[in-house]
Amino acid sequence: MSEKVTISHYEFLQKFPDETTARTYLEARRWPTGPICPHCNKGERVQVRKVVGYFRCLACKEDFTVRTGTIFERSHIPLNKWLMAMYLIATARKGISSMQLSKELGITQKSAWFMLQRIREACGKDPIGGGMLSGFVEADETYLGGREANKHANKHSGIHGGPGAKHGVFGMRERGGMTRAVVVDQDTSGARLRHELRVNVEAGSTICTDDARAYNRLPGFTHMSVNHSAKVYVDGMASTNGIESVWAVLKRGYYGIYHQFTIKHMQRYVDEFTYRLNEGNCKIHTMDRIDSLIAKTNGVRITYKALIAE
Repeated sequence: MSEKVTISHYEFLQKFPDETTARTYLEARRWPTGPICPHCNKGERVQVRKVVGYFRCLACKEDFTVRTGTIFERSHIPLNKWLMAMYLIATARKGISSMQLSKELGITQKSAWFMLQRIREACGKDPIGGGMLSGFVEADETYLGGREANKHANKHSGIHGGPGAKHGVFGMRERGGMTRAVVVDQDTSGARLRHELRVNVEAGSTICTDDARAYNRLPGFTHMSVNHSAKVYVDGMASTNGIESVWAVLKRGYYGIYHQFTIKHMQRYVDEFTYRLNEGNCKIHTMDRIDSLIAKTNGVRITYKALIAE
């Protein structure tokens, strides 16, 4: 029998019943050999303060906690609730809404939304040892947004034909490896897609795409394609079924959980989904998934003012 890789809500709550257990766990993950000052990156002269959880660096005279320099900084929400939010993001295949999270944690919807956006900001941090995609890489684009015909008259964009006012997302998935996705909005031209391939995929790799004209010229790569317009979906090693399965999950979350992504925040939502496919894969033990997300929180911070700015 295979080893159990999941932890139930009840088991997770038992592991972190209060702020103290959560803080101790985060300190052990961030500083496995002892606290290191996030201001000067030195740990030789760190002093434990009288207030539990606080430290002082005698080298730079700055106080700090495990929250300093992370997505948790200046948050009044207890750390065990932060860990529960991370657990829900890592285990909810289609995501969790801010309204649902607010009910789960007993906080306001506004606070839950801010929490989720900060966690998504961490999800977008490059995975440790991720590197470039290589080997057989499937590439495809998709569009998110409502149909023009279904919108109220005052919300029509005036864009007709093609994807209309929908926002494009370009994805790349290495077979047996990592997934990358970037919001390209209305720019799904050949030049833009070739640029994304160059910065994400090793030269000489084999790119598998559909028969879209944007992929006609892919210098530096071996190109294989399938003719979807002729209802051909697998041709030998050529297939885009892997990346299209990514879009299937993304759209289930879009339509079923979130209902819409504004273009301003769309990359964060996309990063959340790609995190779950990569370090947050359900084949990985739940606590390993949580640990990978905790590792991403260091050095990542976004303020509420920056989130709501026009």
